[in-house]
Amino acid sequence: MARRPPRKLRKPLLGSGAVVVLAALNAPAAISFVEEKYHAYKIAQPGYQRRFGSWAQVDVPKGYDVNAIHAALLHTGKVLLIAGSGNDQEKFDSGTFDTVLWDPKKNTFKKIPTPEDFFCSGHAQLPDGRLLVAGGTARYEILDGEVKKAGGGMRVKNENPDKAVTLRKGTVFRSPSGVEYVTKFDVTVPRAKREFEISYSRSGQMKPWRTKVTAAEARVFVEAKKEGAQALTTEAAQYEVVGLEGEDVDNVYGLAQRLTTEKQDFQGIKAAYEFDPKAEKYVPVAPMRDARWYPTLVTLDDGKILAVSGLNDVGDVVPGDNEIYDPETKQWSKGPFRYFPTYPALFLTKGGKLLYTGSNAGYGPAEKGREPGLWDLEKNSFTRLGGLTDPDQLETSASLMLPPVQNQKVMVLGGGGVGESPKSTPRTSIIDLSEETPVFRDGPALPQGTRYLSSVLLPDDSVFTTGGSREYRGRSGSDILKAQFYDPRTNAFTAAAEPTVGRNYHSEALLLPDGRVATFGSDPLFDDKDNTKLGTFEQRIEVFTPPYLHKAGPDRPVLGEGPREIDQNGRATFQTGHAPRVTKARLMRPSAVTHTTDVEQRSVELRLTKRSDSITVEVPQDRSLVPPGWYMLFVTDGDGTPSEARWVQVR
Repeated sequence: MARRPPRKLRKPLLGSGAVVVLAALNAPAAISFVEEKYHAYKIAQPGYQRRFGSWAQVDVPKGYDVNAIHAALLHTGKVLLIAGSGNDQEKFDSGTFDTVLWDPKKNTFKKIPTPEDFFCSGHAQLPDGRLLVAGGTARYEILDGEVKKAGGGMRVKNENPDKAVTLRKGTVFRSPSGVEYVTKFDVTVPRAKREFEISYSRSGQMKPWRTKVTAAEARVFVEAKKEGAQALTTEAAQYEVVGLEGEDVDNVYGLAQRLTTEKQDFQGIKAAYEFDPKAEKYVPVAPMRDARWYPTLVTLDDGKILAVSGLNDVGDVVPGDNEIYDPETKQWSKGPFRYFPTYPALFLTKGGKLLYTGSNAGYGPAEKGREPGLWDLEKNSFTRLGGLTDPDQLETSASLMLPPVQNQKVMVLGGGGVGESPKSTPRTSIIDLSEETPVFRDGPALPQGTRYLSSVLLPDDSVFTTGGSREYRGRSGSDILKAQFYDPRTNAFTAAAEPTVGRNYHSEALLLPDGRVATFGSDPLFDDKDNTKLGTFEQRIEVFTPPYLHKAGPDRPVLGEGPREIDQNGRATFQTGHAPRVTKARLMRPSAVTHTTDVEQRSVELRLTKRSDSITVEVPQDRSLVPPGWYMLFVTDGDGTPSEARWVQVR
């Protein structure tokens, strides 16, 4: 039988036991603390940074933090961060719309008056360096079970060929049974179309002319004045416009098929503006013909802009009515008809066709408009392209034209299932459009299934990828704190330093003129792994410094004085004391990125002529390779170290 210890020893022995227990309990925290300290030490070492690069957060003054939904690099070197209402219903209701202009060189910030809710708009770089911003939010979604008043699209008809009719927000439509519905926006219905019909008798004599009038039509969202089942309808009917007088009573009326309390999606606006980088303000231009929310704007080889897809003013995916903006006239015209889901990734390819990679950002049925293909705008023909692995997981995938653009290779990275699907794929696929029969072929896999991956072209011809999440909008704490480089020459990934800020939905990344990469935004559903705490928008800015800048130190190539414009022969000469070291020159188009979609960025290989104290670059004359606009000109040395960029304009 064991003896009990003497009484005087009991207390010390119990104390020792408590220390052992406490030490055991605190061991994980202590180990974690030591690991964090070691990790911080390791990533700060010059050798580590020369191999993997480094991250640093930007000091953003209070009051200038913003929900960055869109990011665009301007030819002034500043970055336009557009929030609009920033996915914040309260800001939308109060009409508080935000844009912040960040100067990464001076780290200064400026608030820009924002005239519309550009939340989920589209944008593209214009030939003169302005940024076209079109579309945005007219109304936030109302989910199933929360819709209290029946609503839907009302087709407004005008049979008067002599005048257009404008109905202001709040106009009342009355059903045959007396139920009243109110318009939520202004709507203008054009004049009816008048045509003269000529007919002939059997003897060949011309009969008197007859006039045929075809009613004009516009669409507007309406909502019942009162709650209740009496306002629900799934049958077509004609609706009286209350308050009209004279001939308008007979000529103007509404038609509706379904007015229900089902989920009501976001609705788009028609507004379009150019952002002037010199005046640093939005300048209104002609509105689009269709309202658009989540549209893609892509630059064509003549400098015009094609606007595609988006949710319209009643919350439906625009059925295929695309339109073209002319920067010279500031007007829109009808474009080729083709349906795409929202934010489709469309790339201008050699010869002027557009490649649709299948990447998109969400709205639209799973079985329609998802298949990749080449779109011939002149013929309005679409050639489908096969070979893609996980073709059902292209939503929230990244796409980009691999460097240099002359190789005509395009890469798709990651993605997930349609809507709130938990699926995500590590798949990457590459298509070579220079082949006679191009097909997608698998590239190296990402470390794990990834949605919302940011992918950025670097001046050394590599691709930097970062962030994303495994789950829809980072659910279950699934943000991926990893980054990597893809080398098109070896077709392989290598690791990069890990970011400290998670990025998923509503996040962006873009190349800066000094060769670094800036990252913005992120809009998770939840802030914890258990999905119990509602998410908050990530407003921190984090900047990645690639290894090539750590290797170079003060000895990076310098591109000296030269012209601001490429001449008519496609040439420009720049002074430099580092001409013998320069091995490559690249023109890089500045990004305009949102929702993992950046169809602007491209890297163009330039012919290079060197002298002892200067270099001359020659730009391809093919505008399907080099659309008109402002570009960053980088030169790199034999070690892949780039100069700071010089801004040049290609006309």
